[in-house]
Amino acid sequence: MTIRIGNAPCSWGIEFPSDPSYPNWQSVLDQCAGAGYRGIELGPIGYMPENPAILAPALAARDLEIIGGVVFQPFHDPAKWDAVQDASQRTCKALVAHGAEHLVLIDSISPRRAPTAGRADEAEQMDADEWEAFRDRIASIAKLGTEEFGLTVAIHAHAAGFMDFEPELERLLDEVDESLLKICFDTGHHSYAGFDPVAFMDRHMDRISYMHFKDIDPVVKADVVARRTDFYTACGQGIFCNLGQGDVDFPAVRQRLLEAGFSGWCTVEQDCDPSMPGTPFEDARANREYLQSIGF
Repeated sequence: MTIRIGNAPCSWGIEFPSDPSYPNWQSVLDQCAGAGYRGIELGPIGYMPENPAILAPALAARDLEIIGGVVFQPFHDPAKWDAVQDASQRTCKALVAHGAEHLVLIDSISPRRAPTAGRADEAEQMDADEWEAFRDRIASIAKLGTEEFGLTVAIHAHAAGFMDFEPELERLLDEVDESLLKICFDTGHHSYAGFDPVAFMDRHMDRISYMHFKDIDPVVKADVVARRTDFYTACGQGIFCNLGQGDVDFPAVRQRLLEAGFSGWCTVEQDCDPSMPGTPFEDARANREYLQSIGF
């Protein structure tokens, strides 16, 4: 078993292609490498240069490689389908250009779901027709990434979207062929949603192709769920804490990966708000040191 540990631009607060509060992409690469990582995700398409002639030398100079990329788009909104398709095509092309493997699909935050993040029993559900169309849009991009670009495509549950809670994720897995769609399993979002990450791994390890390592501060989680705090405000309040300081049992996660013979990348993600004071470089380094201390 060979597990490699990477990081992602979201650990520096990068959620969209551009924002005045964001650090530049060169700085993120410098800090990622300086914190001890050898791989990084692409981030939202448009944040890093899409021209490989610009990005590839910058990666090589820092001994970094692109692990994969995330399509964080409103799959739930049929009016935004053109934007979803454009982001997906561009992300696939960029990943192939850098020899990356993983395409991760995330339904972005919906105003209909944001107030009930972490509250599965209160969350609004799609009706049958809306669900079918939602599922088919996800399956369509999974087929694009798998069959046209040769990527490994995985669904990622995310707080405040319509693919958030464990029953929704398991329903999607039942309805979309495994040859098209795997799981990018995010330990922190699974905890945020109110479910046990290790128990989910016990049931679905054979379909997990990629891991996102994220931890959750249980005190902050209890507060933001009770107050119905929106996702980005919760990030600013530190719901995603340093690995090993929250409620995710990372030694147990490691053991499940070992038992399954998992090989490949596991990527640290510590979502934060770049407009607020923070220590993303120090956090990235501490997270790498913690993972090393438990055998990663």
